[in-house]
This record gives sequence, C-alpha cells and structure tokens, in this order.
Amino acid sequence: MNQLKRLKIIIQGAVQGVGFRPFIYRLATELNLTGWVNNSASGVFIEVEGNERILEQFLARIPQEKPTLSSINALETTWLDPVHYSNFEIRHSSSGEKTAIVLPDLSTCSDCLQEIFDPNNRRYLYPFTNCTNCGPRYTIIEELPYDRSHTTMKHFIMCKCCQTEYENPLDRRFHAQPNACPVCGPKLQLWNQKGEILAHENDALTLTIDALKEGKILALKGLGGFQLIVDSRNTNAIKQLRQRKHRPHKPFAVMYASLEAIKIDCQVNDLEESLLTSPQAPIVLLKRQNNQSLSPNIAPDNPYLGVMLPSTPLHHLLLHKINFPIVATSGNIASEPLCIDEQEALYRLENIADLFLVHNRPIIRPVDDSVVRVMAEREMIIRRARGYAPFPVQINNNINSNSVPNILAVGGHLKNTVAILKNNQVFISQHIGDLSTVEALKSFHQIMDSLKDLYNFEPEKIVCDAHPDYVSSQYAKSQNLPLITVQHHHAHVLSCLANNNLNPPVLGVAWDGTGYGKDQTIWGGEFLLVTGNKYERIAHFRPFKLPGGEQAVKDPRRIALSLLSEVFQEDYHKKLPFLETISAKELNLVKQMLSRKLNTPLTSSVGRLFDGVAAMIGICQNVTFEGHGAMALEYAINNLETDESYPYNIKDSVYPLVIDWELMIHSVIEDTFNQISHQKIAAKFHNTLVEIIINIAQKSQKKNIVLTGGCFQNKYLTEKTILRLKQEKFTPFWHHNVPPNDGGIALGQILAGILKIK
Repeated sequence: MNQLKRLKIIIQGAVQGVGFRPFIYRLATELNLTGWVNNSASGVFIEVEGNERILEQFLARIPQEKPTLSSINALETTWLDPVHYSNFEIRHSSSGEKTAIVLPDLSTCSDCLQEIFDPNNRRYLYPFTNCTNCGPRYTIIEELPYDRSHTTMKHFIMCKCCQTEYENPLDRRFHAQPNACPVCGPKLQLWNQKGEILAHENDALTLTIDALKEGKILALKGLGGFQLIVDSRNTNAIKQLRQRKHRPHKPFAVMYASLEAIKIDCQVNDLEESLLTSPQAPIVLLKRQNNQSLSPNIAPDNPYLGVMLPSTPLHHLLLHKINFPIVATSGNIASEPLCIDEQEALYRLENIADLFLVHNRPIIRPVDDSVVRVMAEREMIIRRARGYAPFPVQINNNINSNSVPNILAVGGHLKNTVAILKNNQVFISQHIGDLSTVEALKSFHQIMDSLKDLYNFEPEKIVCDAHPDYVSSQYAKSQNLPLITVQHHHAHVLSCLANNNLNPPVLGVAWDGTGYGKDQTIWGGEFLLVTGNKYERIAHFRPFKLPGGEQAVKDPRRIALSLLSEVFQEDYHKKLPFLETISAKELNLVKQMLSRKLNTPLTSSVGRLFDGVAAMIGICQNVTFEGHGAMALEYAINNLETDESYPYNIKDSVYPLVIDWELMIHSVIEDTFNQISHQKIAAKFHNTLVEIIINIAQKSQKKNIVLTGGCFQNKYLTEKTILRLKQEKFTPFWHHNVPPNDGGIALGQILAGILKIK
C-alpha cells in the first residue's frame, strides 16, 4: 500500500525546551515527508504527509529516537486525507489549554562547557551560555507555551549571530529561549553592601575570587536565587557565616570543581556519581573520607557531606579560577525564603554578605538546590527543587482522575510544597520551606499563584492538613472552596503510594516528628492500614508528655526527663550524666510540669523518641535544626554491624495496638550506666525500631509495607528495615523522587482528594 496519507499527532509530556521540534523536523525531512510541527500550550502538534508505510516508520521512531531530556506521557494519532503540503516547516506556537510540561532548570551541558573554555569561541568565559540541552527553564518562564516572549529573556534582543542560531532547525540552539552571548545577553556586576558597582563582567569575577581568598562572604545570584558562598577551608569565614545566618550547626553544602576533587574527600559509588553529573546536578549526601582538607565547621560531628558540582557556567567559571571547593548555601536568613531579586538581596542579606555578585536576568520564582541521598541502591530526594520541580507525578491509571475537578493541595507547615492536579498529573511546586515567618508566608502565596498562573489553573476543590493551626490549613479554609482535610500521616502514606504507582490496601509505617492526630494528640509513630480513602490506626507508640510543647522539641533533655519519669518512680533526676547540664531551677520546673500535667501535650512520635534517647545518652543536648537529634543518633552508629536490639512490649489485643517503649528505655539507661558505647546503644535502638516494624507487619498480614515520614530519611533505619522486610517475605516500598518528609505531603493530599471524590 503506497497510498498518500496525512497523520495528525499530538504529543504531551516534557517536549518543550528540549529540542523536540528540531528533532521532528530532522526526522521528517530525512524521510522526505511534508507538513509542519509547532508548540502549543498543551504539548507538540504535528501534521505530516507521505506514503503510509513511511508515516508508520516516522511514528515508530519518535519514541525510540526522541531527545534525551524529553519524555512522552501521551501520544495521540489521527489518520486524515492529504492536503498536499509542499514542504516540512516549524510553525509558530499556538495557544490552547495549558497542560504542557515545563522542564526544570538543567545544569550546563558538555557542549556549552567546551565553548566557555575555548578562547576561539565567541562565548569564551561567558557566564550565561546555554542551549536546548541546558540552562534556565522553570525559573524564567512566565507563561505557556514556552517561547522567548513568555520568559524573562524577552528583555534581551538577540544579536544577528544568536538570531541565526535561534532560527536554524539544525542548530542545537534552535528555539533555545534563553539563547544569548556577550554581545546581547545578561551581564555580570559586583556590588558592595550599598549596591555600588565595583566591577563588570570578567573583572567582577576576578575581584570575587580575590574576596573569597581573603575570607569574605559572597552573595551570588545563581539560577533560581541567591547563594551565600565562602572558602570551604576557612573556619573563621564559616563561623562568621553561621553567626550572621543564624545557623549554628546545620550542615552546609560544598561545591567542588570536579568529580575527581570530590573523590579525594568523599566515597562515591556509581549511582552517586551519576546523580552528581546528571542534568539535575543536585546536592548529594556522601560519606566522607578521612583525609579531608575542609573546615570541620562545615558539617560538625557529621560523617556525611552534602556535595554538588557546578550547575551553571557562572559556577564553572568561578570554580575553575580557584583551587579550592566552596561552601554554597541558600541566600537567606534561617527559616526565610530564598532571595531572587538583587535589590531585595541587598536589603535582606546586608548583614550577612560582604559583596554581591549579581546579573540582570530576572528570576521569576525562587528555586533552591535539590538534595538527594542514595537509599537502598536507589535515589531518594530529600529536598525537591532545582532540576526536579515542577516535573509532574503521573497518577496511577487504576485511580483515574480525569473526571475529577481541579484540586489544589496546600501541603503542611514544615518543608512546605503545594501541588495542583491537572489531567491525571500532579504538578508539585519546588521546596518552599517552613511557614513560620512573614517572608515565608509571602513566598507560599507567590509560588502557589505562580503555579496556578503557569497552568491557567482555577481550583475547584482544596485539600489541607487536618492541623487547625497550620497557616496552610487556615489559608485553605479562607478560600470559599469545597474543603477536604487529610490527617497528616494518612497523607504521608498516600504520597508514598503515588510515588510508587501503588494501589491500596497497604500497611503504612508513618514516622516523623509531628502530626495532628484524630484524638487531638500529636502523632508520629503510626501504623496505618490504608484502604482507598480510609485508614485504620492499627498500632502506635505509647504516648509520652512533651514538657513545654515546642520548647521540648528545641531542648530534647526535656523529652529525656519525660521518658525517665515514666520508667522510674523514684528520684530519677540523679541517674544520668546528661542531667548535670540542667540547672536545678529548670529541673524542678520540668518535674512540676510533668507531675501536674501542665503544658505537656501527649505525643506518639518516633522523631521525638529519637530526640529523647539522643539527649539521654548525651550526644545531642540542644536541637538547632529539624532532625538534629535523630541525625546525631544515626551517625553515632558509624560503621558498626550488629543485630542486637532492646526488649519492648506490645499491649492490647485489639486495634490499635500500643508499642510500649518502657523496657527499651530501661535497657538504654542500663547500657549507659555500664558504659556501653554510644555506637552500640544507637545501633541497638535502631534495630529495635526495625523489629517493631516486622512485628506489626506480621500482625497486619499485609504484604505491601510502605515506609514514609521524615524518620525514613535515616539511611540505617530505612535500609535495615527494607532488608528485614524482604527477609520476612514482605514487599517494602519507600520514597524516591518525592521526599518522605513533609515536602511530599501535598502529593498525598492530592491523592486523598481524588479518592474522596471518586
């Protein structure tokens, strides 16, 4: 059959900003087909004419040969009568329903890197070099379809050379929307704290390098916002940064010039290497080597280091000219959002940064660096931002959401993200952070509005956490939309279900620091039997008191005192060395709170149990960032291998079962008195938690076990649990491209909304 036919193709997915149209153009012209291709607000549209057999070849080759960075979610075809096109062309973009996938910002590709270090290239040393395979996307796009006129690059008129590249379908910069060069593109400047210009372009970079060598703190305007940068070897400079940023202990990330340099300081396996060098270029948590030249103040008492490679030409140029790695951390004060505008940065960072390296390409939305940890031989995203957001999560086809109205999910309070449901896809925002400051709340509104505007999205229903005091929940209640509230840990389990394309029923193990329970207590050590949009709390940890509520979270010695008061009836305050760090006045105050039950909310939280044990054995007396105590306890294990665990009880024969930790705490205290090492105590504590999971899993008789919540960022706990579950013939599921912490809550809320409506 050699009949002339016309084929109409609609492709949806990540197909804009990745060189998809030139790929289609090259394929069609190679096969001598006629017709056209264009971008629309919902994807790529193609009409192609020719011999029917050749058209079938063309169709088959699209998914096989598509650009590396692209992905196809849907491909619709319609056979039509020919209209006799004379050639094949790339047409201008068309409008329509906005469902196209906006690609995340991507790190500099090898071709662009080669150009910026080639003295004979017109982009030599140009810090804003990019092409269709790399560079800014999400941080510069104002609306769909993804055209230059819809980005912040519309302010820069391309020179003749750039325009020629942009219009040539065979050039890798064909319709590269941020395309620019030193003649026509964004420019670099170095400012002092008053905003006075000290230098331009290459001179600005040279002065910046001198300042870093002198121990100065630099605010650098990167791809998705400002970073604060110092010499990673300079302990005094890092101390200054900690004091000014109000970040006393939380680890800083380090940027290295090359993979080889990273391997001198850290252990790197194949998967970690592929993550570091991927287009996403996240911060990867790596085990340190012993021969580090870095300041110990970067990540105090931490055997891991958050490491990344340069992600932009500007970072590559900076690292190329200095012979040491740099601390590169978020450009903000603790608990505040990222600065994206240079005038705003001058105001908000004036008491932190000594100098400001800025440029004049506007950033539409703040996007922080992503953080990834390899867990059980698979990547686990801890913070989902640059390189990953707003790439959508496809909802399981068995839970068809196409007939479901538009849903907006507003996430939790800590590590907030928001999400929207559109066409069976969940678009999750980048990491927003903790909604505890005015600036953070402002960012929450801006990022949510930005996501809605980008997809022309009008919510018809809104989903929030059941906690009445979360500002995200209060916002949801003020919107005059049908409201769905979801219990915090139920949302965690559903998030992991969606992340693994899994159907209920499952046993969800949801462990974290805080979540509002149905009984108005603080949950966090939960075993939930999840069936569709319903759950049953089949087991939980025995509740204990938090003396002073939030104050106990910051001072885990109070949690230790609470646990001790329930284990020992006698005068427990003389029993352990950590008690020497508490004044008599405070000790009496806490004892009175506990005995009179004054401001002592109850919690079943495993996260708080971690804090209490860490304080009790003397390895973390004060918490200065979320997860501080739990991290200290995990890292105390180091490389110890043991299967020893502590005793515990399970009370009640009907659901919910209560896991009683009293015997375990008693044994921890005995080991402490017997001067058993922190390493051994920490390992036995973790192993006990693992065996509790196995015990409840066996009682539940469910094969599929879901591990979720912030506690499962803990590598030892997660990997040992996965191993034991597999040994006992269960099938474990855990997070990978959506965080297990509250950064994944919005996805779970969306799924809860779908199931409730269905």
